[in-house]
Amino acid sequence: MSDQYDVVVIGGGPAGYVAAIRAAQGGLKTLCIDRFKTKDDEYALGGTCLNVGCIPSKALLDSSKHYEQMTGHYDVHGISFKDAAIDIGTMIGRKDKIVKQLTGGIKQLFKANKVNYIAGSGRLLKDRQVEITTDEGKQQVSGKHIILASGSVPVSIPNVEVDNKYILDNTGGLNINEVPKKFGVIGAGVIGLEMGSVWRRVGAEVTIFEAMDTFLGACDQAIAKVAAREFKKQGLDIHLSTFVKSAEVKNNQVEVIYEKGGEKHTETFDKLLVAVGRKAETEGLLSDDCGVKLTDRGQIDVNDECQTNVDNVWAVGDAVRGPMLAHKSSEEGSAVVERILGEHGHVDFNTIPWVIYTEPEIAWVGQTEEQLKEAGIEYKVGTFPFAANGRALAMNEPTGMVKLLADKETDELLGAHIFGAAASELIAECVVTMEFKGCSEDLARIVHAHPTLSEAVFEAAMSVDKRAVHKAN
Repeated sequence: MSDQYDVVVIGGGPAGYVAAIRAAQGGLKTLCIDRFKTKDDEYALGGTCLNVGCIPSKALLDSSKHYEQMTGHYDVHGISFKDAAIDIGTMIGRKDKIVKQLTGGIKQLFKANKVNYIAGSGRLLKDRQVEITTDEGKQQVSGKHIILASGSVPVSIPNVEVDNKYILDNTGGLNINEVPKKFGVIGAGVIGLEMGSVWRRVGAEVTIFEAMDTFLGACDQAIAKVAAREFKKQGLDIHLSTFVKSAEVKNNQVEVIYEKGGEKHTETFDKLLVAVGRKAETEGLLSDDCGVKLTDRGQIDVNDECQTNVDNVWAVGDAVRGPMLAHKSSEEGSAVVERILGEHGHVDFNTIPWVIYTEPEIAWVGQTEEQLKEAGIEYKVGTFPFAANGRALAMNEPTGMVKLLADKETDELLGAHIFGAAASELIAECVVTMEFKGCSEDLARIVHAHPTLSEAVFEAAMSVDKRAVHKAN
């Protein structure tokens, strides 16, 4: 007879481990199964985010930012360095240490909260039975509730085969042992821009190929245009409407054939990063007779409460609809457990913040101006440049702007868009304002400390009613 649990979670990333801990804290007998392995072939909790995504990329971004500040920006402060250098091995080692500390921390949280953990692959069978495959063999457990949190994997493209030596996915892009002279990137999204920024700062010549004809199409385009100009100034060579046809390793380099404007071109790189997006990871997750349906996009089909079509089987995170963001995944994991416990689990998709950790950062929440126009919603706009913010000038980071969008009649805040220093932190007060259905006037009437970067948000809010109303048409 199989072991019986109240909750069995398949997946130990931001959705899965948070769900498992919350379930155990709620008094439920909980098991978490995860098959993620590190580059050293060791099992580790935390999924893509902690191991090869959010956390390690931010560690490298921070290291490379310090180096670039030393070599190109500290002179205005009267600070100079002779023969500044960066040791890539140390930079990668620091990243690995941070990852190990955080993934080890999840194990400790599991232990403290009495979450059972099995390193291996989980496969959902019929009647909420789960087959677990480990290095030692197979076993079977059952759960009153099953939470599928299998995450996502990188999307591949034809004629470009990842080997993580020359042609890289996000895992390989985080483990380069020396600065490539020429670094190519396919995809000008979050991963492409962030990893392109890391290697540009430490000396690589970076070229980014993007198939879309619009830069950062998900962003408010006023912000995207300012960002595009800044990234070009920094040295990121971004090609829009460009289609990579093939990539082949020749003589320890990557030969890329791409098409732009109807013409084919060839360029050679030391390393090529493939960053064209991610897709739901469901391979091996579901037996044919488990009953769980997938969408036509290969995601697990769920309703608004993350329930699948099978009773007491739930799915959360990157494996389901919605943005592939770690914080969205964690909130869904918590919300599902609250529903299992008979409480009110809630995730508001309208107030999920987005961040791109370039320099400066890009952050936004809510609707863009383009979306409001398309929806026929009349709105007001308020903007403020960081160049007029005292703290930004004192920090020598005057690039960027804050843009707020509010309903014409009610003044309710509909969207907030920031390109500038610490945008990832500044967006939070806009998220809170929108979550509580607040107005631009609410932001304008809150006292902001001086001098701070947050005053740029305050000033943008102040400017909303000084601007002409933008008609939806």
